[in-house]
Amino acid sequence: MSATYGARVAIAESDRFGGTCVNVGCIPKKLLSYAAHLREDFEVAEAYGWNAGAPSFDWPRLLANKDREIERLNGLYERALTGAGVEIIRGRAVVKGANEVEVNGRTCTARHILVATGAWPRLPQIPGAELAITSNEAFHLQKLPSRALVVGGGYIAVEFASIFNGVGVPTTLAYRGGRLLRGFDAEIGERLGEEMARKGVDVRLNVDPVRLVKLGAQIEVLFRDDSVQNYGLVMFATGRRPVTRDLGLEAAGVKLSADGAVVVDKYSRSTVDSIYAIGDVTNRINLTPVATAEAMWLARTLFRNSPTPVDHANVPTAVFANPNLASVGLSEEAARKAHGAIDVYKTSFRALKLTLTEKSERTFMKLVVERASQRVVGAHMIGPDAGEVIQGVAIAVKLGATKADFDATLGIHPTAAEEFVTLREKAP
Repeated sequence: MSATYGARVAIAESDRFGGTCVNVGCIPKKLLSYAAHLREDFEVAEAYGWNAGAPSFDWPRLLANKDREIERLNGLYERALTGAGVEIIRGRAVVKGANEVEVNGRTCTARHILVATGAWPRLPQIPGAELAITSNEAFHLQKLPSRALVVGGGYIAVEFASIFNGVGVPTTLAYRGGRLLRGFDAEIGERLGEEMARKGVDVRLNVDPVRLVKLGAQIEVLFRDDSVQNYGLVMFATGRRPVTRDLGLEAAGVKLSADGAVVVDKYSRSTVDSIYAIGDVTNRINLTPVATAEAMWLARTLFRNSPTPVDHANVPTAVFANPNLASVGLSEEAARKAHGAIDVYKTSFRALKLTLTEKSERTFMKLVVERASQRVVGAHMIGPDAGEVIQGVAIAVKLGATKADFDATLGIHPTAAEEFVTLREKAP
């Protein structure tokens, strides 16, 4: 974008283009999630008269197809850069001053320096942690394990626990907290744990590993509650750290927070006027569309004479666990803290698609409304294609729609999404 605005731009990259999302994040993760969800689709199809025989799963074929798609996207990103006139410099950049960067012994000067190096998974400081993998390695497993332990309670943990379970691996999800998805609406986290357990994931809360030991082809895990279990694979999804180490930032005068994130203002400017940072390296809202938006706002600020502050209000997000969940705006807890009196509307039901089956999965929806203004300040959903549904609802929330606006909108029948405009009873 900066190049299309007329700026002379170079980009330093030591690996593949596309960052975490394209290579070891959203895109390959969702492809694996599709594969994991299909097992249930085969079962549902039988209730609708289809006799496809017993399905079998080929993990190496999935990985090969996934890798081919990622390579295509890598090339697309590179062609977009060169097509816009961006100079590509292969190598790892180190900041040498307010306007100077060194890459492979080459010194480059620039009026503006942008740090967009992302974040990297971190392992806990416990004995044997090196025996485990992170999400980075999970995308390249040569074979599926006999049994898997996923440690963590956030996006990545619940998604990979659902993936392993969905492709037939007996899976345990262990989290030190009392409910999954800290930071989301509490009811959403609780209900997701219940649904995942019903689908076969062994969800263990208030427990985490304290030691890993190699035992032949297995890994023995000692948990904090003194229980011991063996697994073929242990994956930690217990946090990520901004990639700022040995980049020369502190020597250049850039302030970093305790976790290594670049401290920036509302225009993504660091404590050095000529150095900016966006995306996960700032540890604000670590989502791909947020990083993309921060880049767009910064390009306008620097090269279109249109200072545009970062807008992190009402950012929608989805978690591609099984079942999916999605959210926009405030949780019930955050809304009570911010607005005091609120009204809550919610519903739980079996989706029409499942009524011909024995499956018990329930779709859940919740609207959080500020009582004084009747403005909808939060919308939350668990169920198939939750992200697709909440994307549309997010527009209404962003525009400040009221509960009356939702009520006046006609639903599309029969869909799950129509429930958002037919909710009438307040939750006690």
